[in-house]
Amino acid sequence: MSAPYNPEAEGAEMAFDGRMSYGDYLHLDALLTAQHPQAEAHDEMLFIIQHQSSELWMKLALHELAATRDALAQGEIHSAFKMLTRVARIFEQLNSAWDVLRTMTPSEYTQFRDALGQSSGFQSWQYRLIEFTVGNRNKAMLKPHAHRDDIHRLLRDELARPSLYDVALRLLVQNGIDLPDRILNRDFGEPYRPDPSVEAAWSQVYMAPETHWDLYELAEKLVDFEDYFRRWRFNHVTTVERIIGFKRGTGGTTGIDYLKRMLSTELFPELWHLRTGL
Repeated sequence: MSAPYNPEAEGAEMAFDGRMSYGDYLHLDALLTAQHPQAEAHDEMLFIIQHQSSELWMKLALHELAATRDALAQGEIHSAFKMLTRVARIFEQLNSAWDVLRTMTPSEYTQFRDALGQSSGFQSWQYRLIEFTVGNRNKAMLKPHAHRDDIHRLLRDELARPSLYDVALRLLVQNGIDLPDRILNRDFGEPYRPDPSVEAAWSQVYMAPETHWDLYELAEKLVDFEDYFRRWRFNHVTTVERIIGFKRGTGGTTGIDYLKRMLSTELFPELWHLRTGL
């Protein structure tokens, strides 16, 4: 029988008194003690960790989206491609999280649902900032965050700057494809409205991809991200309906009815609409 494997004999670090360890670097003590169930229900830990891990993935998505927008604004389009690909894969991970949550049954959820009080995923400021960043902007969604000046200011500041989609549209003009002033100098705080001129501009790209290859690839990267984002929304609806049916949400929303309305929201509408006319 061979001797037990000893990593220290091969040079692995084994002593960490006063030195940085894996747990130190990742601040695991803080991370792994951040779960505080409010009820004596086995499945509440699943609920908490699923939502906490989703918020961590959303933090990374925001990090990548902000860098993507900066890269596009500076003309570094190929760097933006890499980051948009990563954001799409982040939402693939977020989609997989719903599969785990769906192992919880309605009767298991009811054992701790009252402990949530008025808290709801509807109130996730990171999710709201993702939507604002990519272009789905609605000032009414600021109100749930009015009690936190720092977060409220962060969201207001985002509404004052061009969204990711606004920056992408400016790239069209920079590459010789005209757009009207009402698009380029619109009020960024207002919801974006689909415009025939924008659809016509993107159609030029799709009808001659060999001429506009970078713009063509950018368009498909945006569509790829929105594809995964839509799946995340759909999986959210399916999971909620499976667990609570048509009850109102804990935060007072209409629950399934509210979530289903969100399914019709388009982040980059012209990139979807143009396909019909090609």
